[in-house]
Amino acid sequence: MAEQAHAPVESLALREQFNTPEQQKESSAFGMWIFLVTEVMFFGGLFLAYTIYRNTYPVVFGMASTSLNAVIGALNTAVLLCSSFTMVLGVRAAQLGRRRALVIFLILTLLLGMVFLGVKAYEWNQKFVEHHIPGAHFHFEGAAEQGPAQLFFSLYFVMTGLHALHMVVGAGILSWLLYHAVRGRFTAEYMTPVDIAGLYWHFVDIIWIFLFPLLYLIDRHMR
Repeated sequence: MAEQAHAPVESLALREQFNTPEQQKESSAFGMWIFLVTEVMFFGGLFLAYTIYRNTYPVVFGMASTSLNAVIGALNTAVLLCSSFTMVLGVRAAQLGRRRALVIFLILTLLLGMVFLGVKAYEWNQKFVEHHIPGAHFHFEGAAEQGPAQLFFSLYFVMTGLHALHMVVGAGILSWLLYHAVRGRFTAEYMTPVDIAGLYWHFVDIIWIFLFPLLYLIDRHMR
């Protein structure tokens, strides 16, 4: 009993299907990488569709792109990059067993994620006011062809909406990590969930790094 009481946290967290803590950690990381590969293929299909239609309707897509607020997009990009930085610091704090620092950096990352979603909601509301929501009331002033313009905004809302959904999932994961970090579950010997969550968060950030120039910056001289 005494030997079990002094067992490392990593050993206590070891699941029965694994032989060693190292095997469990490597399997968790491998599983996350496999998941991220499927996500790359998922978003890659959307990027391909966007590229094809943009080459098919370059003028209308260029005009629609310039209607997006590049300043807001750049602000959100900076916010997301800062959240990646605080996530890295959180992972490092977990590796060093610094519980208080881990909690602080998880809170900062979560807050920055909420700021990103708030700014995105504001931007979507602008598009609603301007009647740029695809549907019966859609209208894009200055475009002779409303169909291609509506196609642009359909792709815009699908791509940014799915990205925002991934952000919401990430916020849920961060909240779970924060709960357990406050309770002192993570130590220098056991911080696998923090490390795996960091991979997911960085992936979501990278997707936005591609979305921002693709949607906001290409062909802004068209209008």
